[in-house]
Amino acid sequence: TLPIDIGPDGAETVLVKGGVYVGRFRDHSGQLVERSTGCRDESVARQKLAGWEREVEQILAGVLDATALDTARAAAGPLAPLIDAYEQSLIARDVGKMHRTNALAALRRLEAEIPLRSVRDLRREIVAPWLCNSIALGMKARARNYYRDFCVTFANWLVENGKLREHDLDRLPKADPKADPVRPRRAMTEGEFVKLLDVARSRPLLFRRTLRKGRTGELPADVVKRLEELGRERCLIYRTFLLTGLRLNELRTLIVGNLDLTPGAEVIRLERKNEKNRNGSTLPLRGDLADELRQWVADRKLTPADRLFAVPKKLRTILYRDLKAAGIARKDERGRVIDVHALRVSFATHLSAGGVAPRVAMAAMRHSDIRLTMTVYTDPALLGVRDALDKLPAFATTAAQPPPKAPPPPGTEGQKLASSGKMGVATGSGEMGREACETTGNGNEKPPVTTAVITGGSAKKTVDQMDATGFEPVTPTMSM
Repeated sequence: TLPIDIGPDGAETVLVKGGVYVGRFRDHSGQLVERSTGCRDESVARQKLAGWEREVEQILAGVLDATALDTARAAAGPLAPLIDAYEQSLIARDVGKMHRTNALAALRRLEAEIPLRSVRDLRREIVAPWLCNSIALGMKARARNYYRDFCVTFANWLVENGKLREHDLDRLPKADPKADPVRPRRAMTEGEFVKLLDVARSRPLLFRRTLRKGRTGELPADVVKRLEELGRERCLIYRTFLLTGLRLNELRTLIVGNLDLTPGAEVIRLERKNEKNRNGSTLPLRGDLADELRQWVADRKLTPADRLFAVPKKLRTILYRDLKAAGIARKDERGRVIDVHALRVSFATHLSAGGVAPRVAMAAMRHSDIRLTMTVYTDPALLGVRDALDKLPAFATTAAQPPPKAPPPPGTEGQKLASSGKMGVATGSGEMGREACETTGNGNEKPPVTTAVITGGSAKKTVDQMDATGFEPVTPTMSM
């Protein structure tokens, strides 16, 4: 019983009476446009339709810019459809799933909590108070920077796609992550890591036997073998972390086909989709670790498509239990912790402690900024600063030098009074000293410009008062 409408393409549509009126007109390019007026009153809806038709005439006459008009109309529209369109653009650009999920969650939270009724509400004076209030709610500096950066990136996308003319979100101040670090990490020493490996290898079987305490009989042989293989795998996981600097997700997604175990040229080739920076890096493998991985693949009969390790989802909890069993404190007196990512910190720290050049360590860590390698991922407590102090020069004073040789005894040939045109210094005592005071040079030498004058007593008395070192004691009556 409903009327049927024939569209421009010949398609039949059923006309259903809606809540608001919809206007239909042709735009400046001749395309038929249907747009909701948002009006329930027919006369008001017709006025709005007439306004759209006038805009088309002004565009055709060159009075209005069609692009600027579309941008202004999009800025007045709701934000939710544009967030959905932004998600599709991230998928098309092959952005990682984790980054995409975090970005969309941040934008939808901002839309719900501020709230952002339209695109034009995405301004600094509206977003800044929300960031300030998040401080009182306990949000860390790094998390606030995430929201700020996601907002700026989304606003840039809106400008590039003609949905917003400009924005000022890039003027939002960044928080200082050093003011409230989320989880400061420390590096593990070599002794701690050896303890951890020993515990990781033996704890699965030991834990299972502890549960059977009081029961008779031994564990079945197949159960013992499976638990021993589990301990071996866990130990190898920790060693791979420390000797390659891999991140957790990179190791979890590593397959046997990513390994090239050719003797002398062993490497790991990471796929772009599994690496954080999406570069697809190639990491060299140390010889002893390559031998263990080669034996592991052979014993487990893994194919190139198989995962190298079955990394458990709760690896962090397992690591905490291994640390406790090994007697290693998870948190030190400065509040720094050991977690799975701290193994990557240990990798960078031991590279620096071993004398590896900073640029080489940066390449091994796959960082784009050397400051990140040298500050965030290097624990100065293990760099051997105390040992480096021993390599400095002595910087000792002359008092610490060996004492000078004693002067020759009186009467020794060659004892003379040193005169350099300044105050005379006598070396010696007795008659030799008096002769030296009376004679300052031979007859061919010119007299000094200034001559030492000793007053307040005879020359003999003054010379006799000289100490064993040949220097005259200081008196207030001595003048030049």
